[in-house]
Amino acid sequence: MVKTTTASALSAMLIVGLCAAVSLLPGGTDAKRHGPLLVEDEGARRNRPAECLFGKTLRELGSTWFADLGPPFGVMYCIKCECVAVHKKRRIVARVQCRNIKNECPKPTCDEPILLPGRCCKSCPGDAHSPDIVQDLPQAQPDEEERSKHFAALLTGRTSSILKRDDIRSTYSTINPQNIVATGRFVFHKKNLYYSFYISDKAPRPRAIQFVDNQGNILEEHPLVIPPEGPFSVYQNATGKICGVWRRVPRDYRRLLRDDMMNAVLLWGGKYQAELAIAGPIGKYPALPQELFSSLLEPAPGTNPEQMNGAGGTAIVSTKSGVTSSIYLTIVLNGIFSPDDIADVPLNIRLEMQNKDQVILEETQRVKKPAHDINIIEVSSPLSVNDLRLLTRGKLTVVVESKRKPEALRIQGTVQTRVACEVFQTLLTSHNPESRTDTTGLSWMYLNKEGSLVYNIQTHNLHMNYNPVITLIDDSAKRKAEIENLGFSSEHVSGVVDRMGPRVLEPLYSGDLAINVANDLNLNLVHGKYVSRPVADARDSTAPVLLKRIANSAAPPHSVGMAWVAVDNECNLHYEVTLAGVPSSYHPVQLFLEELPIEAPNAPISRTPLEDFSGNYLEGFVLAMPSIELAKLETSVIYLELRSKSKDEPILKAKLKSIKVPNHCTGNQYHDNDVQNNSVISTPHNDNNLPTGETKCYHSSRFYDEGDMWNVAEQCTMCSCFHRRVKCEPIKCPPLKCRKEDIVQKKGDCCPTCAVSRYPEDTAVALVSKPRGCHLGDHFHSAGATWHPYLPPNGYDTCIVCTCDAHSLEINCPRTQCPPLNCSDKVAYRPDKKACCKVCPQVIKSKPSGTGAPGEMGDQAGSSVGTLRNPQTILANGGCSYNANVYENGQEFHPVLATHGEQKCVKCSCKDGHIKCERKRCARSVCARQHLGVRKNAIPADECCQCPKTAGRHQQHRRRQQQQQNQKQTTAISVKS
Repeated sequence: MVKTTTASALSAMLIVGLCAAVSLLPGGTDAKRHGPLLVEDEGARRNRPAECLFGKTLRELGSTWFADLGPPFGVMYCIKCECVAVHKKRRIVARVQCRNIKNECPKPTCDEPILLPGRCCKSCPGDAHSPDIVQDLPQAQPDEEERSKHFAALLTGRTSSILKRDDIRSTYSTINPQNIVATGRFVFHKKNLYYSFYISDKAPRPRAIQFVDNQGNILEEHPLVIPPEGPFSVYQNATGKICGVWRRVPRDYRRLLRDDMMNAVLLWGGKYQAELAIAGPIGKYPALPQELFSSLLEPAPGTNPEQMNGAGGTAIVSTKSGVTSSIYLTIVLNGIFSPDDIADVPLNIRLEMQNKDQVILEETQRVKKPAHDINIIEVSSPLSVNDLRLLTRGKLTVVVESKRKPEALRIQGTVQTRVACEVFQTLLTSHNPESRTDTTGLSWMYLNKEGSLVYNIQTHNLHMNYNPVITLIDDSAKRKAEIENLGFSSEHVSGVVDRMGPRVLEPLYSGDLAINVANDLNLNLVHGKYVSRPVADARDSTAPVLLKRIANSAAPPHSVGMAWVAVDNECNLHYEVTLAGVPSSYHPVQLFLEELPIEAPNAPISRTPLEDFSGNYLEGFVLAMPSIELAKLETSVIYLELRSKSKDEPILKAKLKSIKVPNHCTGNQYHDNDVQNNSVISTPHNDNNLPTGETKCYHSSRFYDEGDMWNVAEQCTMCSCFHRRVKCEPIKCPPLKCRKEDIVQKKGDCCPTCAVSRYPEDTAVALVSKPRGCHLGDHFHSAGATWHPYLPPNGYDTCIVCTCDAHSLEINCPRTQCPPLNCSDKVAYRPDKKACCKVCPQVIKSKPSGTGAPGEMGDQAGSSVGTLRNPQTILANGGCSYNANVYENGQEFHPVLATHGEQKCVKCSCKDGHIKCERKRCARSVCARQHLGVRKNAIPADECCQCPKTAGRHQQHRRRQQQQQNQKQTTAISVKS
C-alpha cells in the first residue's frame, strides 16, 4: 500500500486536467494531437528512484494508465499517461508523459459502434485494438524472479573496464594505487534488491554506489555516507559490511539483472568528480544459495604492486558437516596471470592457518584460457570436524597463487562470515493451540565481524519465579538437540556466543536453528525458529518492537507480533510486521499509527490507518510522510496498533521507540500544534555546544522553541525548553501579606490571592467582561496577584516576588531585602542552594573532654557558647568532615597533621559541605619591607609569609629598568634639539 499527501501530486493532476481540457477544445485538437504533456517537475524528482509518482500512486517505469483526477472529475479515459525513461547526462530518470488520445481513435468498421463504459473511443463489439486500452507490460512470473534471486560481484581495477570508456572516462577516476578491491552480494526480495559489500580494510567507506547498465547509463545511485550523529548503521559498524537496498526495482531493470547486463560501481571522493571508482558486473553463481562463508582476496604482502595492479578475487564457501564433513569453494578472481599465460595455466589453491603453520587443503587447478576480468575456479574436498571449527572461528585463509610464479602472483584473504547483510529473527509463542500460557516474546541475532553470534531476546509475562531457561536447539533433528544454553532469563536478555562452531552456524543458515524457553513447570513454554531477513533501514539502526496482546482482548493469550519501522532518506516511512498466534477468524487485520492523548486522557485517540492485510506478514511504506508526523516518530510518542477488521476490536499494540529521521525531512517545518511527551526534536549543535535555531522541544501536544516557557494549568506546573530538554516543576506560590480572611482562591488559579478592595472607579471596570490584570510576556496575571518569576533553566526564583498592582496594573518585582551580616561576606554562606540570604556561621564552644553526650562532638576552635549538635545533623546542614572531626557550615580552622601537628600557616574553611584550605600569603610590598627589615635586623621574619627569595632582585631589576627609560628620554631630547 502506498500513501502520499504531497501537494505536488495534486497540482500535477490538475495540470493534466487543464491540458486535457485545452486539447479537447475546437481548434486545439490538431496542435495537441501527438504532443506529450509533461506533468512532473524535473527538480522535484531529483535523486529519486526510477519510478513515477502520479497522484497518490507510484508507477513503475514502462507502465501506462489513464489519468485519474479524483472527484468530481474521475478517470479521464481520453488522457493516457505512461512512465517513460528519460536520459539526462548518463542518468536515466523517470518522467510522466500524458497525451490526449481522442483523435487517435481509429474509425470503426461497423455501422453502429458503441462507447463502452471506461472507454474513450467508440468501437465495434470484440475490437481489442484501440488506443484507449492500456497495454501494460507483462508481469514477471514469480518463479522466474525466484530462479535469479542471488547475485554477486567482484569489483577490482580490471573489472572496472566499463568506467574506462572514452565517453564516460571524465566522470570517474580509476587510478587505484592502493589496489582497493571489493566484493558484493545481492538478494532480490519482493521487488527490492538488497546489496552487501566487503571492501579492503585500507579503504575508507565509499561515498556512494551506482548501478550502471552495459552502455554506461546510471540507473540508480545511493549515498553510503553514514551521518555523524544518530543511531544509523549500528549493524554495519558491528559487522564491517556496507549494506543498503534498492527499493521497487523497475521491471526493465530486473530484466537487465537477470540477463547479467548490470554493473555495480563504488565511488570515493567528491560529488561531481570521483577520486576513485571501482566497478564489476553483477552475475549469477550457482553456489550463492548455499554460501555460508565468504572471503575477499587481495594481493598478498610482498608482491609487486605494479605487477598485481587490478588483481583480486572473492571466495564463495559452503560446508557440510556430519559423518563425512566437506568444504566447497567457488573462487572468482583475476590479475594473477602473467602476460605469457595464454592457455592451460596452473594455479595453486590452499586453505591454511593464518600463521601458516598448517595447511588444511591444497589443490592445483588449471585455467584453460585466462580472461582479463573474471575467472572462476571450483574446489571441493573432505574436511575434518576440527578444521570446520577453525573455519567458523575465522582462523583459516584462502590463498590462490600462480604455480609458475608463486611469490610474485598471489592473492589471499581470511574466511569470514558471508557477505550478506542479514539478521535472524523469530517470535516466541506457544505452538500448542490449546495452550493458555500468556508468555510471548521475540528474538533477533546477527554475526559480527569477529564471527561471534550477537543475540537479543525480549519476553513478556515471563514468570521468573519458575526458573526460566533459554536454549538454542537444532529443530531439524527429532531429538531437538541442545546447541547452546543461554542461562536464566529476564524480560530483556542480550549477549554474545564467542566460540561458534558448525553445529550452530549450519542450522542458523539453513533455517533450522530455534530458541526454546522452558521452566520448572513446562519444558517447552514458548518456542521460535529463526528466519533470515535482509538488513536495511530499521534493522541497521534500531531494534524491533514487541507487539503485545491488549489487556481484556478476546484474542488468544499467545498472540504476538514484531514490527520494524524506519524512515529512509526520501522521507518515506517503511514498516514490516510479523504475526504469530493470531487466528484466521481475526483476519483481515488493520494496522494503525496511534497517538494517545497523555495530557488530556479524555481527548479522542488519533489514528492513522496504514494498511489492511491477511496472513502473518506485511511489508509496506508510506510515501512522503508529512514532517510533523515524522517528528512524532522521532520523539517516541506513537503507538503501533493492530485491530481485527472482522471483529472490530484491538488485538496487539506497542509503543514505537524513537525512530531516527533525516534532518532534511523535518527541517524548520514544525508548528505548535502536535504531539505529546516530554521529548525533543534532536537537531545538531553548533561548535559552541549551544542549541541551534532549529532546536525544538515537544510537550503537551505541541512544539516549543528554545527558551520558550509555558504552564500546564490543569497540573499547576511551569515548563521551559532549554538545550532540547523539557524541564517542568510545580508552580511555587509566594507568601501573602494579608489577613487570613482576605485570602481568596479563584477557580482555575493555582495560587491564592488577596481580596482586592473595591473603589468607586472600579465599578465601571467590573462591568467589563474582560478580566483586569497584567501581561508579562505570554502570561496573564490577574489584578492583585503575586508570583515568583520562572527563570529557565534554574526554575523559580523564590527570592523575587512579583506583584500586579490592583489599581495601576503595573508589575513590580523587587528582590528580597537581606538583613545586614555580623560577619565577613567571605565566611557567610547560604543554608541551602535556593536560600535568598546568606547567614553567618554558628560558632560552637567545645566542651571539655569527657563531658559531651554520646555521639556529640565539640568544636575545637570555637570561642562563644552554642548548642551542641550530633555529627549527622551538622553534615546534613552543609557541615564538613575532616580527619575524624566534624565542622559546622561556615566554620574556619587550622588543619592538624598527625606527623606535623597543627598547621598555623594554613587556614581551612567549611562551606556547603566542601573544605577549602589556603596557606597564608603576603603582599609584595610587605615582602619587600620584610626583606629589608630582616637584613637590617629591624623586624622578625613571619614564618607564614610565603615571600619569594628574589624580592630584592626584583627591586634591583625595576630600578635598572627605570634608569634605562630615563636614559632613553634624555637621548631623545638631545636628538630633537
